[in-house]
Amino acid sequence: MTSSTQPDTPAWLSHLEARLCSPRRIRAQAILLALCFWSVCAVDFATPGLFDRAGNIKFQDFLPFYISARLVAQNHAGDLYNQQVTGDEMQRVVQASNDRQAVRVSLPNLYGPQVALMFAPLSRFSFPTAALAWTSLSLMVYAGCIYLVWKSCLALRPYSALVAISALAFPPLFHFFVRGQISVVPLACFTAAYLAFRAQNHWLAGIALGFLVLKPQFLIAIPLILLLSKSWRAFAGLVLSAATQLILTAIHFGPAVMHAYFDTLWHTSRWITAAELSLAPIQMHSLRSFWTLLIPWPAAAFALYAMSSCIVVAIAAAIWRSSHPLALRFSALTLAAVLVNPHLFVYDLLVITPALLLLADWALANPPSARIRLLAYLAFILPLLGPLSRWTHLQLSVPIFFVLLWTLRPTETAGHKLDSNECRVV
Repeated sequence: MTSSTQPDTPAWLSHLEARLCSPRRIRAQAILLALCFWSVCAVDFATPGLFDRAGNIKFQDFLPFYISARLVAQNHAGDLYNQQVTGDEMQRVVQASNDRQAVRVSLPNLYGPQVALMFAPLSRFSFPTAALAWTSLSLMVYAGCIYLVWKSCLALRPYSALVAISALAFPPLFHFFVRGQISVVPLACFTAAYLAFRAQNHWLAGIALGFLVLKPQFLIAIPLILLLSKSWRAFAGLVLSAATQLILTAIHFGPAVMHAYFDTLWHTSRWITAAELSLAPIQMHSLRSFWTLLIPWPAAAFALYAMSSCIVVAIAAAIWRSSHPLALRFSALTLAAVLVNPHLFVYDLLVITPALLLLADWALANPPSARIRLLAYLAFILPLLGPLSRWTHLQLSVPIFFVLLWTLRPTETAGHKLDSNECRVV
């Protein structure tokens, strides 16, 4: 059996990759990025009270989770999706910690009631304490996911310090932390799925992916890819996992709460202006935001999003059912889930961390793969440049994700044989 992920690499591309992607250069860039990110964070958050130096609420995106958890703890789950009630509760929390002028906060709750239940233990603490506890725990989970994936990467083993520094310098991590988001939960789902696939337990991998139902936008592409590639055990595990979670949630909270949740998701016009402000597309990194920025006509932009999403799913399905190593196939699955996701902000790019580690490991083990090394490097760094799309109307990260996915597609050539490490995971 022979396979290849790319044709012969042009000399200019190899030269560019050698200049940009040397371990020494990457180490220097990662140190500089990490110092910049976390120095800015420390200075910005050094102010006393709830507000940072820029006047924003510290860990602002954690507010809806905290308010939802309080409502559940107070037996008011029926108000989880009542925007008036949740808005008033947010106002009370903010004003209780605010000695400045009145501030109006309105952040919709777009997550299932099971997420509110998950955060219920933190509702007994004040908002700043609960947010700090969650972000601290999240950083530990993030480190654990990176460690588990890195441990499976034989070629990356000698670069533990570089991996750790790069993990701290990953732009989505900074955004995830300062906003108090829950992107580490989908990251844990992807990590668990990869480890289960690696152990040849496709059923368990599907169960792990099914937990993504708490962020259902991640489950648009993945079930289709598994279905098209006839990965029946993984698909069945995913469906069973997602359905069981929703059924148990409905039993616990009752049909009225679930109806309110699904009604909220269906009627996007009620919350879209609060969830996606005018500059939201420059912070988003999927095909929907890419076409929204590029095409000024909403109907045409949506049509292009739908068509390009179908192409992405088809490519990823072809890769998934190919004889490629698991590292490449799982990376393609992850990239497709990101590209098709219609509501993906920069902090949710945390989920591509395992894919970047796996691609870096594969590229080190296969020296001719300069193209993959360069694209993985760009996929790491380009989310940092997202705000430039406000003027260019071109979100550079999205075409790089697509080109990386395209590069992973199966092409038959003679001359590339899977080494023993690859054979173990095919």
